[in-house]
Amino acid sequence: MNTKKIVLTLTFIVAVSISAFAQRFAYVDSEYILKHVPEYLAAQKQLDALSEKWQKEVDTRYSSIERMYKAYQQDQVMLSDEMRKKREDEIVQKEKETKDFQKKIFGFEGDLYQERLKLIKPIQERVAKAIQAVAEAQSLDAILDKKSEGTTFLYSNPKLDKSNDVLAKLGYKGEALAK
Repeated sequence: MNTKKIVLTLTFIVAVSISAFAQRFAYVDSEYILKHVPEYLAAQKQLDALSEKWQKEVDTRYSSIERMYKAYQQDQVMLSDEMRKKREDEIVQKEKETKDFQKKIFGFEGDLYQERLKLIKPIQERVAKAIQAVAEAQSLDAILDKKSEGTTFLYSNPKLDKSNDVLAKLGYKGEALAK
């Protein structure tokens, strides 16, 4: 076998090996996608309204406690020890109830968190299925989220952005991405 045939054979083997191990990556911008999903925007508005309503309730409760405390301070000199103790206990109890309510609503895995899960999770699952469908249809090995924590792009080719493809798979129209 001559040298020319050996070099061509080796070049062919190397080229096939490289293409066999090449992986195809793309990315999406999840913030951009969610911004174009009407159900997500509606759910976010609903959550914002609920949060505002609950915050007003917390604020109202704290205002009530403040009024109770001011009234107590004004009446304090005229109250017996027993009455003072009773009013102090009422204020402390009301404050505890308000803090418990605030924690129940806004705390870790509180009512607002549970409501967010109920409204947002189905939308996120639909987006995840659409991303998977785009990846499979375009024979991609991985799709990264451009906006997620820990993923940083120093450079990204806009041709790799599959956000509009995911929106199309969900049945929505994006806009021309100027990245």
